[in-house]
Amino acid sequence: MLNGLRATSHWLSLERLREYGASPTGERVVEQGRVITAAGVSSGIDMALVLVGRIAGDEVAQAIQLSIEYDPQPPYDAGSPEKAPVAAVELVRAAVAERERRASARVTA
Repeated sequence: MLNGLRATSHWLSLERLREYGASPTGERVVEQGRVITAAGVSSGIDMALVLVGRIAGDEVAQAIQLSIEYDPQPPYDAGSPEKAPVAAVELVRAAVAERERRASARVTA
């Protein structure tokens, strides 16, 4: 499905898109014809609003954005590994590695 397309995902999984033939990009939302991908949890909201706009029009998408009061104003500018302090990036990498180690240990037990 992603073969030959640009696509995005959570930054820790971005390079895995190559396994599916995609060209990874760090954009929050990527539309490639009938395929749309989002980068992470909050960009999933962005993707949903894009889809609503395509299906029901911009006015409906804007009304939904207003109704859920989606007006991102994060208290920190650390929403991507390029912006986050190195210590924060390493903390996330370590936590994910530990989670994967534990999951692997459960599978082999």
